[in-house]
Amino acid sequence: MADEPQDNETSETPEETPAEGSDGLTAGPVAGQGPPAHPPETPDPTPPAGDASEEQPQDDAPAEEPAESPAAEQEEPEAAPEAEQEEAEPEQVEAPKAEEKKKDAIPGADLEPIAVESEKRPLSAEEQARREAEEEEKAKREAALTADSDEEEQAASRAPAKMESDSRYLATGKRKHAIARVTLLPGSGKIEINKRPLEEFFRRPLHQTMARQPLTITGYEGSVDVRVRVHGGGVSGQAGAVRHGIARALTEVDPEVRGELKRRGFLTRDARVKERRKAGLKKARKRPQFSKR
Repeated sequence: MADEPQDNETSETPEETPAEGSDGLTAGPVAGQGPPAHPPETPDPTPPAGDASEEQPQDDAPAEEPAESPAAEQEEPEAAPEAEQEEAEPEQVEAPKAEEKKKDAIPGADLEPIAVESEKRPLSAEEQARREAEEEEKAKREAALTADSDEEEQAASRAPAKMESDSRYLATGKRKHAIARVTLLPGSGKIEINKRPLEEFFRRPLHQTMARQPLTITGYEGSVDVRVRVHGGGVSGQAGAVRHGIARALTEVDPEVRGELKRRGFLTRDARVKERRKAGLKKARKRPQFSKR
């Protein structure tokens, strides 16, 4: 009875097998026991057939040398030699310098002038007649200008008429809103306007010349004294009124100068005045700015 439990223990021990997934190499048979019922599984060093077929092209790819394509063969002869490439590089460097020089230089400065010989073709009858008419008109204009200059010299060199010592000649001149009352007296050519010298009353040389024009043309500049009372208008209008009054007074002194003064327009009353302002406008014709919005 006492030996039965021992036999049961010994019979149970050989039935124990290593667990699945454990390494059979490390765990060996226990001393005093028999070989295991099932031998341990060892991994197969050769891969399966499916994996071999997939990995084989990868292993063979680097081994195979790529075949040379015909395009590569054609490109090789087209490559320029080293000498030509070296020559091309300095041209590229010199190109921007040449562009800078072109910018600084005047365009067309390096060009040589071409002498073109003008061939004179015979003029037709119409062209000849037109040219002759133009020359005649030009000659007439030049003759008219020279005649005017001669007349001015003759008028200026003409001897003034004699005036009595007690004589006085009165006239009125107008321009715009200015009115000038002129008195001519025998004298040495002194001009007073509102009891002031001409140079002091009219500061601008233009207005001084306008006032002296009738006396200079007729030749009475140094033989009469002029006294003027002028009012109204501006400086330019007063200068025009003084000229108009002096010209009228000279016709009283010497009727022969009337034609010359009339031809120059000194006896004509200049009716040009400033245009009146209209209703709705800022000035005579200036309109206010129009705004769409």
